[in-house]
Amino acid sequence: MATSTTGSTLLQPLSNAVRLPVDQVNFVVCQLFALLAAIWFRTYLHSSKTSPFIRHVVATLLGLYLALFCFGWYALHFVIQSGISYYIMIIIGVENMHKYCFVFALGYLTVCQITRVYIFDYGQYSADFSGPMMIITQKITSLAFEIHDGMFRKNEDLTPSQRCLAVRRMPSLLEYLSYNCNFMGILAGPLCSYKDYITFIEGRSYQLQQSEANGKEDTKYEQTDPSPNIAVAQKLLICGLSLLFHMTITKTLPVEYNIDDNFRATASWPVRFFYLYMSLMAARPKYYFAWTLADAINNAAGFGFRGYDKNGVTHWDLISNLRIQQIEFSTSFKMFLDNWNIQTALWLKRVCYERATFSPTIQTFILSAIWHGVYPGYYLTFLTGVLMTLAARAIRNNIRHYFVESPAVKLCYDIITWMATQLAISYTVVPFVLLSVKPSFTFYSSCYFCLHIASILVLLVFPLKRTQKGSKKHETIQPVWSKKLEEENLLQKNSYSTTNNSFSQKQEITCRYQALKQ
Repeated sequence: MATSTTGSTLLQPLSNAVRLPVDQVNFVVCQLFALLAAIWFRTYLHSSKTSPFIRHVVATLLGLYLALFCFGWYALHFVIQSGISYYIMIIIGVENMHKYCFVFALGYLTVCQITRVYIFDYGQYSADFSGPMMIITQKITSLAFEIHDGMFRKNEDLTPSQRCLAVRRMPSLLEYLSYNCNFMGILAGPLCSYKDYITFIEGRSYQLQQSEANGKEDTKYEQTDPSPNIAVAQKLLICGLSLLFHMTITKTLPVEYNIDDNFRATASWPVRFFYLYMSLMAARPKYYFAWTLADAINNAAGFGFRGYDKNGVTHWDLISNLRIQQIEFSTSFKMFLDNWNIQTALWLKRVCYERATFSPTIQTFILSAIWHGVYPGYYLTFLTGVLMTLAARAIRNNIRHYFVESPAVKLCYDIITWMATQLAISYTVVPFVLLSVKPSFTFYSSCYFCLHIASILVLLVFPLKRTQKGSKKHETIQPVWSKKLEEENLLQKNSYSTTNNSFSQKQEITCRYQALKQ
């Protein structure tokens, strides 16, 4: 189906040749240009050669140019949303600005999504301007909460992760625009913390101090800036394989075939469930391609280095958005979600889950649905996801400990839970792909809402362990964004802002190195 574009039509001949919408071609070509620009940025505008001001200006101008090329005048929304949010931060003050920025940024995004979906091109999967706005919304809200934590809340009231991320001075307008609209992440993200981005731009060196059990710091590790070339090459290989899979296999396994009348009437239940799994598995490589390429672009610019492990191996996964092996072989609903769209999961945890005063799981899924867009299928997916998450948590808490003693029994348990997890994930996300209410209910009704009913029965039979919010016990059973994920992706960061006071710097150094040791 042909789609219109508000961006450049310079690549229309290429679009015709590869039989893809021109806005998708623009997106891929701009990302490849951003990859080359990132290599140039790291080589010729390295922090050791260039001032932070120049790096901010170049990163911002390149980002806005790519946005203009892809989305035309719609790119103005990125500047308008960022500019108004910055104005809100300045005039409201640190006590309440996080609330106003959250409501405005999410509201502005929602209005743009409504106009795009219901006025312009309902149901089109071509690249659209609301995609980058989703990332900018994450950055606006994350930074507002981080400034509120760093400049208003007492240090002892913050969680360890909030202390590590807290920002203790107001960014300049240039820093703010650079963070939101830099060329490395404006088209596909991923989200990163403001402090990590500023540390990268300013090129500050840092030390990690190892703390012994007695609290004495006995070793200091000077971290250097290693070459990202191997990491970038590996990620580009993954991109190539993902794109090849998407261009060849994905088209032969359409998700829509799950609701084909003839298929539903003639196929057996095992065949239907097998095709359900295969079709949804085949739908994932396009996300693998986009997110891994975005990660490679940031790494090529020198951003994304998490540090060295205890064996001296470098890790370039500071802002990685997925772990493919863990996704495809996940043995629990939680494990899948922990490794899929990681930075978005962390954003939901930071701004919603750990700050919610009641029903944090339900609130978080609702926010996730609103942020994703206004298609009804998104809401069906996330409402189903609430049931699946709670049921999976109940089963794991009440049954799993019976199957972990014997290696043979645990292997059988892992195989069964892998099959159940993949089926549950596929069943849950069908409306996310189909988008509309009618085809989504056609699919679920053809399955007799079997997993919905099963989840409700599980919740009636098995008790959920309830704890006080904020307690240590509560942290160990949080359903989607686990403590382990938080440690790996929030605390395992090896850079920090020198704008913080020395006490906060020492805390960040200690907590991040202790996490990295693991």
